[in-house]
Amino acid sequence: MNDQQKTLLVIGGGAAGFFCAINVAKSDPSLKVIIVEKSNKLLSKVKVSGGGRCNVTHAFFEIDELSKRYPRGQHFLKKAFHWFNTKDTIQWFEERGVKLKAENDGRMFPVSNTSQTIVDCLLKEANKYRIEILLNCEIKEIGKENNLFQLQTADTRLLTSNYLCIACGGFPKSDQFNWLKQLGHSIETPVPSLFTFNIPNNTITQLMGVSVANALVKIIGTKLNESGAVLITHWGLSGPAILRLSAWGAKELSNKNYHFSVHVNWLEKHSENSLREEWILFRQQYGSQKISNKNPFELPNRLWNYLLQQSFIKEDTRWSDITSKQQNQLIKNLTGQEFHVKGKTTFKEEFVTCGGIKLNEIDVNTMQSKIIDNLFFAGEIIDVDGITGGFNFQNAWTTGWIAAKTIVEKSAQ
Repeated sequence: MNDQQKTLLVIGGGAAGFFCAINVAKSDPSLKVIIVEKSNKLLSKVKVSGGGRCNVTHAFFEIDELSKRYPRGQHFLKKAFHWFNTKDTIQWFEERGVKLKAENDGRMFPVSNTSQTIVDCLLKEANKYRIEILLNCEIKEIGKENNLFQLQTADTRLLTSNYLCIACGGFPKSDQFNWLKQLGHSIETPVPSLFTFNIPNNTITQLMGVSVANALVKIIGTKLNESGAVLITHWGLSGPAILRLSAWGAKELSNKNYHFSVHVNWLEKHSENSLREEWILFRQQYGSQKISNKNPFELPNRLWNYLLQQSFIKEDTRWSDITSKQQNQLIKNLTGQEFHVKGKTTFKEEFVTCGGIKLNEIDVNTMQSKIIDNLFFAGEIIDVDGITGGFNFQNAWTTGWIAAKTIVEKSAQ
């Protein structure tokens, strides 16, 4: 580094790190920008997210609506989104030849339907603005001397910079934050967010692959409930409704050591009472038909037959021959089947940790540390996490952009 040239060092080669680095390098060509990544892969989460399509953001254009999708960091992001939000994300990518499309559920993907489009766009921009990238470079210790950051790497190199942006994602264990605690920052204890529910030794797992588009799931003994698609897997329950529940309940479920019970209403629009009232019509309408052949709820057949078995109803039983005991059991199973959850499985594509740098130590309008001048944070390293659906990437774009804007302004002073 020559004496005149100022340097920005970004720790983390993911979405937030690249977004910060690119926006700085574009706006201030005089700054030397370096991305440091501890693994040998760049943008790995971008690559695998959304089933390899990259769920870039979500089609919520009102800041109030958008910020309500973050179990942690809602109020913080409500302010941050005034600087950079969904509209800005769409425009940023479109200006670089990447058009995004919204699906029926609001999730936004590149029109190409492949995450490689987003990866290529970010790599092309980094190359265009001559951003230096150091792979397999883990930072072990950070100090500051004479207004310069001194970064000690695992292979004993010493890197220096005028500005430092930490965008290395979340960590699952508290002690992994030690190198940041040494800077004087406090950490909100990390716990997993976005995970699926394990239901060991339950016969429902034999239905793996079956999904219900509109179910309602409630965690017994809490106020937590979510509606939406539920997917049955070989270990238990997954799908958007479960993942949203895991995000909202991340801390509460961690406190329960992931042992809790859920009620699943497979017919979201029916309560137990409303179904009882309708049942008389079903019996009149389908009386002579076998119940296994006539499923009036558009449930997958495998699930319908499973629920009949769970209600002790034989497949060849006619609607008119169901006993009141069987009928009561079936109605209960349809609108409030109980499952005992023991453990979780991390949802590999959307792995997110709740916790991180405490938000009261970061200036939301600059993403700068309130403790150390010229130190910035972006992305999941801060105590912000969203539900599934593109919200965690939007946090990365927003916080990366704000940090970049501030670094450029400070560099010009």
